[in-house]
Amino acid sequence: MRKLLLPVLLVAVTGLAFAQQPQDFSKVQIKAIPVSGVVTMLQGAGGNIAASIGDDGVLIVDAEYAPLADKIQAAIDQIAGSHKPVRFLINTHYHADHSDGDSAFGARGATIIATENLRKRLESGSIGGNGGALKFQQPPSPKAALPIVTYDDQMYVHFNDDAIVLMHFAAHTDGDSVVYFPKSNVVHMGDIFIRYGFPFIDVNSGGSIQGMIAACEKVTATLPADVKVIPGHGDLATLDDVRAYTQMMKDTMAAVQKGIADQKTLDQMKQEKILAPWQRYSGNFVNSDAFIETIYYSLMGKTRR
Repeated sequence: MRKLLLPVLLVAVTGLAFAQQPQDFSKVQIKAIPVSGVVTMLQGAGGNIAASIGDDGVLIVDAEYAPLADKIQAAIDQIAGSHKPVRFLINTHYHADHSDGDSAFGARGATIIATENLRKRLESGSIGGNGGALKFQQPPSPKAALPIVTYDDQMYVHFNDDAIVLMHFAAHTDGDSVVYFPKSNVVHMGDIFIRYGFPFIDVNSGGSIQGMIAACEKVTATLPADVKVIPGHGDLATLDDVRAYTQMMKDTMAAVQKGIADQKTLDQMKQEKILAPWQRYSGNFVNSDAFIETIYYSLMGKTRR
């Protein structure tokens, strides 16, 4: 699953349904990768974390899982050379592999920042999925995990001598944030951009492949050409990597659009393996059939309950 771990994940592929087993977090090690300026990427068992560590303290983007909070804090302290608690925590989206740690850091005094849509989903719980067989249930989050500061379109956080830009997109979900650190020239894209293959797009929670493409195109068009890109999952990247990923989404969407125009059913498109030219992106989590479903339900604007 390449570090994409969602609790209570229910997957039905070719008639087989299974529930993901809990991970043994005691074995997880936090890897720190310097990116640029005051920004470091932390990798553990969930989505990538961006950590801005400077004179004002510590701001992180995403928080992985709550049981890893002490390990994440220890990695931050090692980089800082002393204990520096997390003052601000920005969520890129509501999925637990990025937000479960909110409860731990929120209880320790971190101010959590996110879109208003994200807060609503954390507060009420959500049933996410790609519109078809791939689905999961995320229960409501405790009060300590809820964002205290929310925004609708764009906001700035002035911290560590930088004017950090938060931009809201409806792409992977309806409450995504892309976070840009201009002084360090680093952007964290959350799961709008990933490197494990076909993306999981939460169609049930307002995401769509159209929104993913639009968000990636805006990022590549507006940010500096040499910006360092932190993906939601996977290794550091460049805007050229984002462009190639965007082109894959555009091409696969066109293949499904043609199938719909030819009045083919979803099952027919799967049987005909219309995404065979992009087989290298097919993975254990989001395989070709699951991505056909994702695109189909994005285009049709409905989900199978």
